[in-house]
Amino acid sequence: MLSTKPTIIEFVEHYTHQFAKSTFLREKVGETWTETSFEATREEAYRIGAGLMALGLQKGDRAALLSQGRNLWITGELGILYAGGVNVPLSIKLEEASDLLFRIQHSDARYILTSEQQLPKIRKIMPDCPNVEKVIVLDEISQPGEEEMTISELMKLGDAFLADHKDEFVARYQSVGPNDYANISYTSGTTADPKGILLTHRNYTANVAQAQSVVKIHEGATMLIILPLDHCFAHVAGFYTMMSYGGSIATVPVGKTALASLKNIPMSIAEVQPHLMLSVPALARNFRKNIETGIHKQGPVVEKLYNIALKNAIAYNKEYWNRGGKDLWRWPLVKLFDKVIFEKVRQGLGGRMMFFVGGGALLDIELQRYFCAIGIPMFQGYGLSEATPIICSNSFDHAIFGSSGHIVSNLDVKICDAEGNEVADGERGEIVIKGENVMAGYWKNPTSTASTIIDGWLHTGDMGYVQKKKHPGMLWVVGRFKSLLISADGEKYSPEGFEDGLTDGSPYVEQCIIHNNQNPYTMALIVPAKEALKEYAKKQGLDPATEEGKKAMLQKIQDEVNSYRKGGKNYGLFPEQWLPKALAVLPEGFTEQNHMVNSTMKVVRGKVEEYFADRIEYAYTEEGAKLFNEKNMAAL
Repeated sequence: MLSTKPTIIEFVEHYTHQFAKSTFLREKVGETWTETSFEATREEAYRIGAGLMALGLQKGDRAALLSQGRNLWITGELGILYAGGVNVPLSIKLEEASDLLFRIQHSDARYILTSEQQLPKIRKIMPDCPNVEKVIVLDEISQPGEEEMTISELMKLGDAFLADHKDEFVARYQSVGPNDYANISYTSGTTADPKGILLTHRNYTANVAQAQSVVKIHEGATMLIILPLDHCFAHVAGFYTMMSYGGSIATVPVGKTALASLKNIPMSIAEVQPHLMLSVPALARNFRKNIETGIHKQGPVVEKLYNIALKNAIAYNKEYWNRGGKDLWRWPLVKLFDKVIFEKVRQGLGGRMMFFVGGGALLDIELQRYFCAIGIPMFQGYGLSEATPIICSNSFDHAIFGSSGHIVSNLDVKICDAEGNEVADGERGEIVIKGENVMAGYWKNPTSTASTIIDGWLHTGDMGYVQKKKHPGMLWVVGRFKSLLISADGEKYSPEGFEDGLTDGSPYVEQCIIHNNQNPYTMALIVPAKEALKEYAKKQGLDPATEEGKKAMLQKIQDEVNSYRKGGKNYGLFPEQWLPKALAVLPEGFTEQNHMVNSTMKVVRGKVEEYFADRIEYAYTEEGAKLFNEKNMAAL
C-alpha cells in the first residue's frame, strides 16, 4: 500500500512490483521495437543510482540530464532520484551555449548525463563548468574524455556498489521524503534569465493522483510520447500516470536532424499503434492537415463524402456535453460514415488510438470538434510547470468543446481581479490555485517565489473563468492575464482566441500573432500556408508567381480575416474593434530554430514581436496598412 504522501521512489517501488512482468518501456533499436518490463526498469534505475552513489553523489546533489527521449532518459532520472539526487532536465532544443551554461551553473550540477548526440554541446561548455565532476554518456563512445564515462561503466560501478553496500543504497532512497526536491525545471527564459521551478516528490505523486480523477486509462494501454521528456507534462501525463495504470510508453526514435526526427513520428505511430498520445495543438494541426491532404488525393468523390461525414458528425456532437438531442436522428449516419470513412482515416494513426491528451492553455475548439468527429477525441487540458503541471482536463466523462476541462481533485481554484479579490461567477480574471501540486518555489529566487505564491496560492498569470451554476467543476482559459493587448482607447483584450480561431479555421494561414500596444488599430503578423494558397491561385486560373496571382493569394488571406466581420461566417465571435485592420504577411514562420517557438511548441509572443518589429512599425504607416504593399507581395 502506498502512503498518503508517497515519494516518487515509493510510487515506483509499488507499481514496478505490482506490474513486475508487464511491459513498461518500448524503444526502437535498429529495426526492432524492444520491450522492457516494469521490473527491469526498476533494476536499471538501481544500477544507475548505485553507480552515482559510488561516484560520490550525496543526497540533494543536482545532476543535469540532456538527451533525446529514450529508455535511458527515464531510468537515468529514476537513478538520480534513487540516489537521493535532484534531476535538472534540460531541453535538447537549447542550442546556444549560454542557455545550457546558465542552467548548469545556476543549478550547481555536479554531474551531467547526456546522449552522444548532445555531447558536443556539453564538451563546448565544460571549461566554464568547474563544479561538474563527471559527464556520463548514455551511449558507447570509443574515446571518452578525461571527465567522461559511459553509462555501461557507471552501471558496473553500480553493480559493485550494490554487491558490497546494498543496505547503504536502500537507506539512501528510503531517506528521501515527500518534500525533497525531485526536479529543477527551468522556464524558457524568453524575457529574462530562466527561473528554476522546484518540483518535489510529492508535487509529482499528488498530481498523478489528481490526473487520475479526470483521465482513465485501461491496464496494458500503450502511450506514444512525442513531446520532450524534460517537461513535467511528459512526467505526469506520460510515464508516471501510465506506470500507475500498468500501461507502457514508447518514445519516438531520434534522427540525425530535427527534420529526420519529425519524419519518425508517423513511422512510430504506424508501428507502435498507440492507444493514446500526448500532443500539443501544433502537432494536432499537422495530423489534421496530413489526413485532409490524403483525402484530397483520393479524388473529388471521396473528398465530398468525407466532408459530408465530417459535417454530420460535428452537427451531432455539438459541444460534446449536449451531443445528440434534436439531432439524434443523425446517429445512424454517424455510425455508417464512421464505418465507411473514419475507420480508414484512423488507420493512418495506428488504428487503436482512443484519444489525445492535449496540453497548452489555448482553446482549439475547431480542432477538438474535428478529432471527435473522426472518432479520436483530442481532449484539451490546461496546466503549467509551476503546478507540476495538470490543473484540469476534458475527458470522455466530462468534456465541453472550448473549455479547458474539469478541474482535478484536491485542488482549490479561484478567479481573481488585479487586486487579488475573487470575482463573481462567470466573470474573467486571473486563475489562482492551491494544492499539493503547487511547486516549492523558484531555485535561488525568493523574490519571484514570493510574488508568485502568496499565502499558499499560486498566481498562474493566466486569465480564465468558471461557471459554477451551469457547468460546475469546469474551467475556461482565455489567454494571459498579464499580457493583454491594449488598444488606443485603453481597452484590454486577449489575443489568443482570434489567433487560434484563424489558424485552426483557415487552411490558408499557418500561424498568426496580432499586435496592439495602444495603437490606432490592431495589426496581424501572418505566416501564410503557401502551398494551399498557390493551389487556390491555380484554381482561379492564375499563375502564383505573377503579380495578379500574388494579389489573389493576399486577398484570400484577407477574406479569411474578414470572415469574422459582419456578413462573414464567423461574425460575432470577437468584437469588431479587436480584429486586425492591417496584415503583415511574413516570408518565414515561427520556429524553434529562430527561437520564436519554445520547447513545448508554443509561440513566444515577445520574440516574434522583437524579430518582426520593422514589419509591425510598417503596418502602422499609410503604405504598410494597404494589403497589396510591397513587403506583403515579396513575402509570397
